[in-house]
Amino acid sequence: MKQNQDYKNAALAALKGNWPSAVLAMLVYLFISVIAVSPNVVSQVQLALNPSASGFFATHSGATSGFIYLMELLVLYPLVKGLFNTLNRLLVNGDADLVRGMFNSALTKYWRTVLASLLQFVFIFLWSLLLIVPGIIKAFSYSMTWFILEDEPELSPNKAIELSMAMMKGHKFDLFYLYLSFIGWGILSLFTLGIGLLWLTPYMYTSVAAFYQDVKADFMAKRELAAVPAAPAAPASPASPAAPASVSVETPTQEPEIQAPAIKDVKTENPEDYMPR
Repeated sequence: MKQNQDYKNAALAALKGNWPSAVLAMLVYLFISVIAVSPNVVSQVQLALNPSASGFFATHSGATSGFIYLMELLVLYPLVKGLFNTLNRLLVNGDADLVRGMFNSALTKYWRTVLASLLQFVFIFLWSLLLIVPGIIKAFSYSMTWFILEDEPELSPNKAIELSMAMMKGHKFDLFYLYLSFIGWGILSLFTLGIGLLWLTPYMYTSVAAFYQDVKADFMAKRELAAVPAAPAAPASPASPAAPASVSVETPTQEPEIQAPAIKDVKTENPEDYMPR
């Protein structure tokens, strides 16, 4: 795995010359987000749907909260998936048409994205019932699901979540550390009344896309390595016994002559005798 600065450098290289498109995509996303989840807008919609029930909705915040989450599920989560993937395409292919790319990705297999978002919410909620920390850990474990939904369109939402868990095994803290490295820029953005987030969010999401490319390559390499069967060790060939040397008998009229060792025919043992049974 690479270092955080490598992911940031890759993001800055991809965004170089494309900051206007990135900021415009963020503005469109934020505009739709405000409309989708603003309590005033929700109240107006509820009032328009049922004017006689305005007093009920005003005193029952649970209904408003449920409506807001429904809008998040149907609008915001698909847009988040689209924003991540359009920045991923910018990183990989240099596709700088970010606004259109965000909507194309959000609307492609729309209900599959909604179901994946719902499953993630349910799983994280159930883990959070134990403690907050397990829920946070699972959120990082599911964090690659947005990219996998785009790259593996044949996978079901649950399988995409499972693949994200497999990819993030041993890398959850790496992603947490990557997000943590942006905390300084986040604090500075507060002094700009949040305007700096228009630049920080694309920078951070593109860095996460670079992280995804790295963790995916690492996962694929490990999976290919595990799929290759290990070659069986060849049995050691039996050593031939040394042939005894023959020496000529010395005669009075002749110098002793040392003959070359005679090579006897040795029956070769069957190598299968040494194979494990």
